[in-house]
Amino acid sequence: MPVADLPGLAESAILVPVPEAEPLVGHLRARLDRSAGRGVPAHVTVLYPFVPPEQITDAAVTQAAAAVASVAGFDCRFAGTQWFGEDVLWLPPEPSAPFLALTAAVHAAFPHYPPFGGAFAEVIPHLTVGDRPDGGLGALRAAEDEVLLKLPVRTRVTCAWLMTGTQAPGSWQVLTALPLGL
Repeated sequence: MPVADLPGLAESAILVPVPEAEPLVGHLRARLDRSAGRGVPAHVTVLYPFVPPEQITDAAVTQAAAAVASVAGFDCRFAGTQWFGEDVLWLPPEPSAPFLALTAAVHAAFPHYPPFGGAFAEVIPHLTVGDRPDGGLGALRAAEDEVLLKLPVRTRVTCAWLMTGTQAPGSWQVLTALPLGL
């Protein structure tokens, strides 16, 4: 089903998928992270919101690909947990600098789309495990206990994904992969 046919406002994002984290956090995200139910995998966000899907042209994809390719592929690991207040449990990537470089490069190429809509003064790369679930803080604390027993997660970052979707369940789809540089 085309994104335009789904309920809700169509959106897009550029993110780095972290499939190695799915065995550890996938079942937790399914309960605790609203984006997981929409079809967004375990990831670190590069730029959200990105260009509205109906405005994503071949030229925009080429421009985004060039920005992503300006950062060389890299190894990273997720070895601990952190919190945004008591609302969001997340895994910090080590190192975080390449993720910040990706965000800076894509934002420079698309200055009308600030990270997280400009809502935060500082961009903090992270992989969300849960955000304000129905089970509240207790559910997030239990998830943290479970995750800490199985860390670290290691990955090699070689591409970002341009994804589009809505708030409808399962609506987010990969539009294209954007390789990092060599």
